[in-house]
Amino acid sequence: MSQPEPSSKRSKAGLFQRLKELDRPDVEFFINGDKYLAKLGDTVLTAILTNQTAVRKTEFSGQARAGFCLMGACQDCWVRLADGQPIRACSTMIEQGMQIVTNFAQGNNHG
Repeated sequence: MSQPEPSSKRSKAGLFQRLKELDRPDVEFFINGDKYLAKLGDTVLTAILTNQTAVRKTEFSGQARAGFCLMGACQDCWVRLADGQPIRACSTMIEQGMQIVTNFAQGNNHG
């Protein structure tokens, strides 16, 4: 039997792996200008984390953040839209063509 690859060799995969509902329509969206695919009905958090290993980096230490509570209570998953509007990734639905910014300047991420 072959052993699974160590996680360090799967760096291009996201933190989340989709196991079900693979037949839902694709939604094209952008993170920091790069194009990705999500599934219709995904939250922004799910869309990001099926494609990347973190939602953003903390403004305090630069450490990667991936959300904490996943239900809108902890303030850990704030990102911005290209127009500067802050959104909670865990409770906002992904939309076709959505432009998400996660590499914003250090400072208050959600105010």
